[in-house]
Amino acid sequence: MPSTRPGSSTTRWASNGLLPPPPQEREFPWWLAILAVTGVYLFWQVLTEEHYAQVLRTLRRGIWITVLVTVISYAGACALGLGLATMQLSKSRILRQTSRLYVEVMRGVPILVLLLYVAFVLAPALVSLWNWATAWTGWEPMRGRDFPLLWRAVIALILAYSSFLAEVFRAGLLAIDKGQLEAADALGLSRWQRFRLVTFPQAFRLILPPLGNDLVAMVKDSSLVSVLGVTDITQLGKVTAAGNFRYFETYNVVALLYLTMTIGLSLALRRVERGMTRR
Repeated sequence: MPSTRPGSSTTRWASNGLLPPPPQEREFPWWLAILAVTGVYLFWQVLTEEHYAQVLRTLRRGIWITVLVTVISYAGACALGLGLATMQLSKSRILRQTSRLYVEVMRGVPILVLLLYVAFVLAPALVSLWNWATAWTGWEPMRGRDFPLLWRAVIALILAYSSFLAEVFRAGLLAIDKGQLEAADALGLSRWQRFRLVTFPQAFRLILPPLGNDLVAMVKDSSLVSVLGVTDITQLGKVTAAGNFRYFETYNVVALLYLTMTIGLSLALRRVERGMTRR
């Protein structure tokens, strides 16, 4: 049983109106120490051995592509997912059914299949639609190759992840106590003011952990864009390994780069979560 004597840590937390952190938050993170030591050793090996260093010099050109795809895709998926979540909570049956149809269809299609479908079916259809809509303007028709494969991949990731994030946002919005909404109505707030000032800030604190998990998953799933030839880390790794036949060294560096990004992002998100919990 935790101590409640004056001056104890539990008493100090209680005096501040906060709950003490669970035991697992207070113990030393040995797992992080092991990862840090291992990571330093691996990076030292990569930087000092010529074969690894050569691979790293090639792969680092794909890091910004991976980051770009992740950031744009996740931001777009959050925006679309939030819109779908509000549609599911709408009073309009048409909006609710449309949102549910979209979510169920997109969640049922594998991301790789959706990526290929968007790249080779939806994108050409959009190009044809654009040429038809602008035919009267006299503009030069748009060709399929004018639609970059990078943006086709980004659209596919947005469509796929928005369906998952829609359910996350919907769960968070439904978790808000009705008394909060009634109090907002009593203050005369409009629906937009109630959402912006009351509903969403409280829901965001609840859904931050699953949002962070999806962001980490987005970093890993961004490697699927290599199927289209987008020069991210994975694609450059495949090309490099095919050229130097050093698959062991090449894919070790590829895995190390992804682990560095995902673990670093996970630690940053966990720190943000703890900061928001203590407010």
